[in-house]
Amino acid sequence: MRAVTHATWPALAAAAALTLTACGGGGGSDGGGSGSGDAVLSAVWGDPQNPLEPANTNEVQGGKVLGMIFRGLKQYDPRTGKAENALAESITTKDSQTFTIKVKKGWTFSNGEPVTAASFVDAWNYGASLKNNQKNAYFFGYIDGYDKVHPDSGKQTADTLSGLKVVDDHTFTVKLSQKFSTFPDTLGYVAFAPLPKAFFTDHAAWLAKPVGDGPYTITSYAKGSEMRLRTWDAYPGADKARNAGVDLKVYTDNNTAYTDLLAGNLDLVDDVPAQQLGNVHRDLGNRYLSTPAGIIQTLAFPFYDKGWNTPGAAKVRKGLSMAINRAQITKTIFQNTRTPATDWTSPVLGASGGYDKGLCGAACDYDPAEAKKLIEEGGGIPGGQLKITYNADTGSHKEWVDAVCNSVNNALGDDKACVGNPVGTFADFRNLIGQDKMTGPFRAGWQMDYPLIQDFLQPLYYTNASSNDGKWSDRKFDELVDEANAQTDPHRAVQLFQQAEGVVRDTMAAVPLWYQNGSAGWSDRLSHVMLDPFSVPVYNEIKVG
Repeated sequence: MRAVTHATWPALAAAAALTLTACGGGGGSDGGGSGSGDAVLSAVWGDPQNPLEPANTNEVQGGKVLGMIFRGLKQYDPRTGKAENALAESITTKDSQTFTIKVKKGWTFSNGEPVTAASFVDAWNYGASLKNNQKNAYFFGYIDGYDKVHPDSGKQTADTLSGLKVVDDHTFTVKLSQKFSTFPDTLGYVAFAPLPKAFFTDHAAWLAKPVGDGPYTITSYAKGSEMRLRTWDAYPGADKARNAGVDLKVYTDNNTAYTDLLAGNLDLVDDVPAQQLGNVHRDLGNRYLSTPAGIIQTLAFPFYDKGWNTPGAAKVRKGLSMAINRAQITKTIFQNTRTPATDWTSPVLGASGGYDKGLCGAACDYDPAEAKKLIEEGGGIPGGQLKITYNADTGSHKEWVDAVCNSVNNALGDDKACVGNPVGTFADFRNLIGQDKMTGPFRAGWQMDYPLIQDFLQPLYYTNASSNDGKWSDRKFDELVDEANAQTDPHRAVQLFQQAEGVVRDTMAAVPLWYQNGSAGWSDRLSHVMLDPFSVPVYNEIKVG
């Protein structure tokens, strides 16, 4: 089986975070909704990589919007991360392989269309189909018939998943290809959102102005400038918006966004730039928060480039890891809002959830002499110079990339051994990655979809997984992941995933850099600001005025 779904066990009560893109200014003013506050807030944002289809969005900026305009069968508690029923009245099973799902009555999309069992089944069939080329297709990989609608190779031989059956307007069944006892807890991810009939009957119009079933609706979007969302007064859920709407302002520099926040031209910044961390408490006082996050920053490699896919290249990658002074960089650049990474997951998982402090061993210790030795033994840096590619529009990436290069250059005794390679925007950066055009290492921040060890490993390193941007592949790793996914005992599954992580370590499939905190700063117009377990602002909870 190809890469399948992200999670195998219930969501843990853990905080998490994200690396955000940023972009340009202006406070919110217009719009309103009865009973939800009469003012609009403005927040930093970045243009999403792709149109806002739930099964085709796997990056943070698009995910923010989909999280505001959609609700699915499950919803992750914004404080604990626990998976709780949203549109699901019940999800039952007798064998952990066939599930009966009952959808709550009375829910509609914002265009008035009822949300039914078919709204989910049609959406999942669309998302899984190879011909629709959806980035999140593999989330449906456990469902019977996936190999027919989305084969690894050859022609698609079915248009719908045989494991999905509509029983009546509010009931459908899901048959999986193997036992998966906690499949229901994955259903809060946006790829599993329902879709209205308009999505299929007039797809172009829907993409121009997406219609969902969440607490907000999109009123306008000008690419490169702003997306406006307003409260949907008829939203039937309990988590109604406490404001009149959100204006998402596109910025190409998060320092500009921070300056606009201080000037009163922006209400919310959810990635305080590294340059401002030394004075953020003075600037904002109690209007700033920093919380542990389920995100890890790594350096990924293009294994489709033969220079990085030789027997000696593993030594070079390990040497590069040992040439990076993580402790110094996280202290001086990030004011200790990052923690040097010692594995490929996140401390928010806890030991029982799979976090293995120190798994990386000496390969993550700063040792410039050993680093130089390993790089030389491995045949040197492919191409003769290390160029680290990153998007320049957000996340203070230039600062840390320059610091990493300085550390590498010092270790190798060559001030031109490593240089940064900026790409203007996040969207352009992601497009280059998607087209396999990287020739050297590139930044790869990962925000968890669920607080589970599987989510830190399978999407990134499983052969052909949707977020395996470097195209790394290892049969032993894949076999261990498959075995772990088949377990019904969470403890045994964690052990197997940790063994798979050991394969990542032994080949240095990616260089782990640091774990990240989520951060936010806001204007004095706002109150009740918080970050959810994925470090996304809980927009509907925010009050204005």
